[in-house]
Amino acid sequence: MTHDHPAAHDRGLSRPFGRLLTAMVTPFTADGSLHLDGAVQLATHLVDAQGNDALVINGTTGESPTTTDAEKETLIRAVVEAVGDRAQVVAGVGTNDTRHTIELAASAEKAGAHGLLVVTPYYSKPPQQGLVRHFTAVADGTGLPIMLYDIPHRAGVAIETETLVRLAAHERIVAVKDAKGDLTATSWVTSRTDLAFYSGEDSLTLPTLAVGGVGLVGTSTHFTGALAKRMIEAYDAGDTGAALALHRRLLPLLTGIFRSPGTILVKAGLNVLGLPAGPVRPPLVDATDDELALLRADCAAAGLDLPE
Repeated sequence: MTHDHPAAHDRGLSRPFGRLLTAMVTPFTADGSLHLDGAVQLATHLVDAQGNDALVINGTTGESPTTTDAEKETLIRAVVEAVGDRAQVVAGVGTNDTRHTIELAASAEKAGAHGLLVVTPYYSKPPQQGLVRHFTAVADGTGLPIMLYDIPHRAGVAIETETLVRLAAHERIVAVKDAKGDLTATSWVTSRTDLAFYSGEDSLTLPTLAVGGVGLVGTSTHFTGALAKRMIEAYDAGDTGAALALHRRLLPLLTGIFRSPGTILVKAGLNVLGLPAGPVRPPLVDATDDELALLRADCAAAGLDLPE
């Protein structure tokens, strides 16, 4: 299932998950339990109003460390049913336990997910050969296409260039969510493989496109999705001036959403807008009034309204 448009291949690039994805927060009720109807409403908003080609469900922005395996599967089923006919649903299944990751991948596939996001095993800091074995085992155990998630500042270890080149040989490893912040490394991998690179750092989307990237897996895109997509489309169409203008306009929010862990401020903003989000689960804490005031200022600077 793909949502490429004819223009999506302007730069001769493959976009297995389209141009724009949002790593969706997981709505909870006031008592902290899963708000399934809220998840359906939010997913529908992100696809129909914000223009997302795909949604990442159960990513770390979705507080996956605090949701149970059963909650994860229930969430995937509900979102696939709500938007799966017009957007792809990519399930976050990565953990620092290869066996558990394979189990989550099987559960996500059974629940109807269209693809998988697999983060570098965190905290354990495995050597590169361990990363190859981990990602290969997950890819061997599923029929779904996989996006690797390279985020060394959280995982503790980077997926090195040579490792990415090796992993690209696997038919189901098709993309990377690139939060490494190393555009030279990204350039080498995009020049040596067909891996589709999606910026995992909202503010680096435009420079990532310039070195062969294809899109964004965003957090601020809960609010900026339609404009971020327009920026990517402008770049693809060769209108780099328009793309740069949009990048500069959105910059306050592309960066400001991470003043606190992104989940915290996204949920605060969605709650203000009357969209389902609810509280965060511990160990995260809900945004303070001061943090919300800064988010309002960031939104205003980007030309977006977050009402009082």
